[in-house]
Amino acid sequence: MSQADPRRSVPRTDVLLAHPDLASASARHGAGIVKAAVRAAQARARAGEIEPGDVVAAARAALPVRSTTLRPLINATGVVVHTNIGRAPLSDAAVAAVVAAAGYVDLEYDTLTGARARRGRGTLELLHAAVPAAGDALVVNNGAAALVLATTALAAGWEVVLSRGEMIEIGDGFRLPDLIASTGARLREVGTTNRTRLADYAAAVGPDTGCVLKVHPSNFRVEGFTSAASVRELASLGVPLVVDIGSGLLRHDPLLPDEPDAATALADGATVVTASGDKLLGGPQAGLVLGEADTVERLRRHPLARALRVDKLTLAALEATLRGPVVPVAAYLHANTDALLARSERLAAAVSGDVVPVEGRVGGGGAPGVPLPGWAVSLPEACAERLRGGEPGVVARVVRGRCLVDLRCVPPDRDGDVERAVLAALADEITDGA
Repeated sequence: MSQADPRRSVPRTDVLLAHPDLASASARHGAGIVKAAVRAAQARARAGEIEPGDVVAAARAALPVRSTTLRPLINATGVVVHTNIGRAPLSDAAVAAVVAAAGYVDLEYDTLTGARARRGRGTLELLHAAVPAAGDALVVNNGAAALVLATTALAAGWEVVLSRGEMIEIGDGFRLPDLIASTGARLREVGTTNRTRLADYAAAVGPDTGCVLKVHPSNFRVEGFTSAASVRELASLGVPLVVDIGSGLLRHDPLLPDEPDAATALADGATVVTASGDKLLGGPQAGLVLGEADTVERLRRHPLARALRVDKLTLAALEATLRGPVVPVAAYLHANTDALLARSERLAAAVSGDVVPVEGRVGGGGAPGVPLPGWAVSLPEACAERLRGGEPGVVARVVRGRCLVDLRCVPPDRDGDVERAVLAALADEITDGA
C-alpha cells in the first residue's frame, strides 16, 4: 500500500495566517512580510527540512525582530554625541511625546475657534522662554538648513562676509563655502586662517553686503598665534550678523567654557543665531533659528522655509526636551566620576576585566579637545567586533589594541545588558581560540 504524501499535511496558508502568533505579527510587520515567512516555512516542510507541525514556529523565527532596519545600540564609546550612532538619545519624555503626536494632534489648529493656528506654537514658546534674548524662534530640519535659510533670506544675490579661519567642512565632505554658494550668495573672504580682525570685516562691508557670518569651528581648534573678532565687535558693523554656534548650547555651561551659547551671542548683538537640536541640547534632529523678531519672521515667510520645515514628531520631541527633566546628553556630560568608577569595577569583576582611566569626548563637533575624565573596562581587542554583532549591539572603542567599554553613556539600568554582552563576546573568543 502507498503511503500518503507527507506534503499534504503541511498547513494551508490561510490557516497559518490565522494562527494567533502570526496574526499578531501581521499587525506589527504587515501581512506581506508574514505571508512571505509562512510560504518560506511551508517550502521547508515540503522539502522535508522541518516537520509540518513546526511551520508556525519556523515562520515566527524568520520574522524580523523589529519593524525597522535601524538597530538599537548601546553606546559604550564614551563619546556623548556620537554622530554615527544617532547623536543625542532622546529622553523618556521626548519618546512619550513622539508617541502621543503619532496620531491626529492640534499641530496648527486652534480647538477653541476651529481656525488655523501657528504651527508648533508650544515648542516655539518654550524656545523663547529658554532664550529670552530671542525675539522669536523658528525650527527647521537640521543645523545646516537653519544656516542655509538664514543666508538665503538675508544675502541671496549679495555678499556674505566670512573669516577664512571659519571656512569649515561640516562633515561627510560638505563644505561651508559650497553651502553658501548654493544659496545664491557670494562669499567674501576676509582675514587669514589664524588671524582675522574687526578691521578686516569693516574693510569688506559695503553696499553689496547681505550679512556678516560668524561660524564656530566646532570640530577643530586653532591654537598659538591667533585672533578673532568677537560677536560684540561684529555687531557694531551695522549689518545683519548671523552667528552659527553649531552645537545647540542655549545657555552657558561651566563644563564647556569655550563653547558658544545662543543666549550670550544674542545678548552680544547677533541678529540671528543658528544651531542644531540634536547635539548639546539633547533633542531630535532639528535646526534652531533664534533672533530678532522681524528677521526671524522674514526667514519664516521665505519660500525655502516650507521645504525645510519639521514634522509634528520633531516638534513634539523638541518641546518635551525643552520642557522635561534632564536629558541624557546633559546627564552623560556631567556624570559623576566616582559613580562611573563603581559601575566599571562591578562590570570588571563580573567579566574578569581591568578598570583603566579614560577620557571621554563631547562629540558631534562640540567642545573639541575638552576631556571628560572617566573609567572603562579593558578587554581583548577582538571583543569589539563581537560586541557590535551581539544582541543587543554594544559599541565600544579600540585603543592601542584593547577594547574599552566605557559606561558613561550607558543608562545604569542597562549595565546588566552590557555585562551579558561582554560575557557572550568573551565566550565566543574562547570558542574561536579552541
